[in-house]
Amino acid sequence: MFRTTDIVLIAVMVSAAAFTYKTKHEAESRMAEISRIDRQITYERDTIDILRADWSLLTQPARLQRLVDIYGGELELAPLEAEQIAGFDELPSRPIDLEIPGDRQLGGMAGGDVDTTLTTGGVVQ
Repeated sequence: MFRTTDIVLIAVMVSAAAFTYKTKHEAESRMAEISRIDRQITYERDTIDILRADWSLLTQPARLQRLVDIYGGELELAPLEAEQIAGFDELPSRPIDLEIPGDRQLGGMAGGDVDTTLTTGGVVQ
């Protein structure tokens, strides 16, 4: 009645059908995931656009001037003078002690006579 080749071919067809079903199911689940991520990206972009519009409204010079007029007395706001801005040469210098694993100072590795202050652009930090 059934020969061995018929049984083998039926087994191969059933295996191919199972593989096709599994592949189709995985593809559909990945498409659903991609669709979900795409909706999330669209939502985030819309949120960013709304926040940018809100920021633009909040930082309008006319609005800020009106707030200064209303709350200037309470906050004691005053225009910034050029003398109030300090230069780098006016800032106090502070040395930085660099720690090396093993609780040794940087100077300990090079014989102890190493300056551990960090200088950046002529300004000691």
